[in-house]
Amino acid sequence: MSKTELEQCIDNYGRDIFAFCKQLTSSIPEAEELYQDTFMIALEKLHSISLEGNPKQYFISICLRIWKNKQRKFAWRKRLAPMQPLEEAYQTDRDDWQPSPEEQALEDITREYVRKKVASLPDKFRLPLYLYYMEELSIKEISSILHIPAGTVKSRLYHAKKLLRERLEGICHE
Repeated sequence: MSKTELEQCIDNYGRDIFAFCKQLTSSIPEAEELYQDTFMIALEKLHSISLEGNPKQYFISICLRIWKNKQRKFAWRKRLAPMQPLEEAYQTDRDDWQPSPEEQALEDITREYVRKKVASLPDKFRLPLYLYYMEELSIKEISSILHIPAGTVKSRLYHAKKLLRERLEGICHE
């Protein structure tokens, strides 16, 4: 891959990669740093990136590896790795419908509640959820990114959804 092809990939996948970084880090400054680190490593490994494969998957795997290393180092230094609440991810504008202020407030509260519940899941369940629903990757792609069998990915998705369902049952009754 050439530098111009990498620039094209950044144009095509940059927004998705940055949104994924925001989900992982829960902080815009940390997401920006992770995003830059991801493409710096991609630039260093330019010769190993192929446009015939799935470059987005390759960038996500780089991003995930960097984030896991940072988490591991932080946990080693502090002996625990507390997670912060998630911030808003990119949203697309809906031109055709505008909710009332009450509906918007309720939607925001619900969305934040769900994000907190997702963020409280262990990494082994949370990461496949992000990759599957946020990045819309296939089970096979997630399997290769996380270096686990496809059956394990399916199992973790199932258990993550089950845990979320249990944790979110209260929101319907409140």
